Amino acid sequence: MQINRLFEIIMILLNKERVTAKELAQYFGVSTRTIYRDIDILSLSNIPIYTNKGSGGGIRILPQFIMDKSLLLEEEQRHMIAALHSLKATKYAEVDTVITKLAALFKNKDSYNWIEVDFSHWGSDGENKTKFNRLRDAILNCHIVEFDYINSHGEKAGRSIEPVKLVFKGQGWYVQGFCQAKQDIRVFRLSRINNLIVKEQTFENIHSMDLSIEPSTLDQKHMVTLMLKFEPEIAYRVYDDFGYENITHNKDGTLEVSITFPKGDWIYGYILSFGKFVQVLEPKDIREKIKEDLRLTLKIYE
Repeated sequence: MQINRLFEIIMILLNKERVTAKELAQYFGVSTRTIYRDIDILSLSNIPIYTNKGSGGGIRILPQFIMDKSLLLEEEQRHMIAALHSLKATKYAEVDTVITKLAALFKNKDSYNWIEVDFSHWGSDGENKTKFNRLRDAILNCHIVEFDYINSHGEKAGRSIEPVKLVFKGQGWYVQGFCQAKQDIRVFRLSRINNLIVKEQTFENIHSMDLSIEPSTLDQKHMVTLMLKFEPEIAYRVYDDFGYENITHNKDGTLEVSITFPKGDWIYGYILSFGKFVQVLEPKDIREKIKEDLRLTLKIYE
């Protein structure tokens, strides 16, 4: 308890020009004698704290003091604050407080507003934005969660899982957990989760937190490699969706992409979302399925 109080005293002094022992005593619920003992301990630890008596007096810390100099380089400070701003995008409630404290500690508070990250899609509602927090709390407190889920085939089913990890992959958030129905670890995309309920029932977390969302070599039979050719007009989206290493630039301005995806009907809708600017080169069965889908779509408008 004293260690926490000593650290917070430093944080308060870094944020305020001065504070009285009485104010600190009231804040921490201790006596002023205890506060003065804390100040002595900090002074003996080479923290430049001093006190002034009389009107306008109080406890101060030298303005030149920067606690982190021996711990973090300036570049490391920027990386830390940037990472926290990214975490802030998940609506993690405590991040604002942590950023404020660290910015004061680094004595450079105004230089950390250059980045803002928002993982939510345009027009997303409040329920969608709080989904991450509820799953986070369920993971940390080992609570079972239940929800309705729409799979890649458009089928809706109720699921009950022991959540283990939240993962941001590609363009979306996923939760990994032990599915009680399948009796195995499964991955669920947050955007397809509805009617999320965090149960009072808890579970013993015996699952590894090192689970990877990447398919293993044993799962290759569930994967498909696509060869896609894109017109120059859609190049902006090609760069949005695929890694540069997957893209081949042709002399005529077209782009070819080789990418491996999990098998599923979702692939056809994804390819069709590029409209007339994409052509499936391989595999042949997917190319033929796309042609058939386009024929059926055209009939709707005839």
